[in-house]
Amino acid sequence: MTLFLLLPPNALALLNYKTLGETVRLSNTQPRHFWLKPRFVTWFFFTSDVFSFLLQAGGVALSTRDGMREVAKKTILCGLAVQLLFFGAFFLIAMYVRNCAYYVVAKGPHDVDGIQAKARLMRTILSTTLLLYGRSVYRVIEFAGGYGSKVYGTEWMFYAFDTVIIMICFAVYIQSYLGHHFNGRSAIAVRLRRL
Repeated sequence: MTLFLLLPPNALALLNYKTLGETVRLSNTQPRHFWLKPRFVTWFFFTSDVFSFLLQAGGVALSTRDGMREVAKKTILCGLAVQLLFFGAFFLIAMYVRNCAYYVVAKGPHDVDGIQAKARLMRTILSTTLLLYGRSVYRVIEFAGGYGSKVYGTEWMFYAFDTVIIMICFAVYIQSYLGHHFNGRSAIAVRLRRL
């Protein structure tokens, strides 16, 4: 059960990584820094997400063995710390892209111009990243306290800081459909059109 709680934030974060990578790629701007290359943004953060997930999954697997609970707890906390570190780094890169005028996106049906489209796209990426960051902080507090802690055993906290946050992220993605901003030029849009 815990393993399935770890999956949604990783999938949502991957959507953000891919969207920011496509934004940089489709802007036809030569990145000044290596950390702004589209492949780096997408694959580096995706790899960090997988690494973090595997650490957390390993911790969950260890927690099923007798006498391994403390090691499992430390492994899960390490995975969550890695996730927090990379969420923070991604957020800083997204803020940089948001503030640079030479990164642009296509105008969607509800946008007046490309500037408003970029603002809407970046608002979606930044808000969901912050929500996922907050959810990860909750998970750190939950696992740091251990299985008998008040946070771990309080059901409303789980619903408020885990379930509701993931639901809000999905609502934000649905409300501001990201596909409009790539205007059929991205490789993803081309592949979807062929289906």
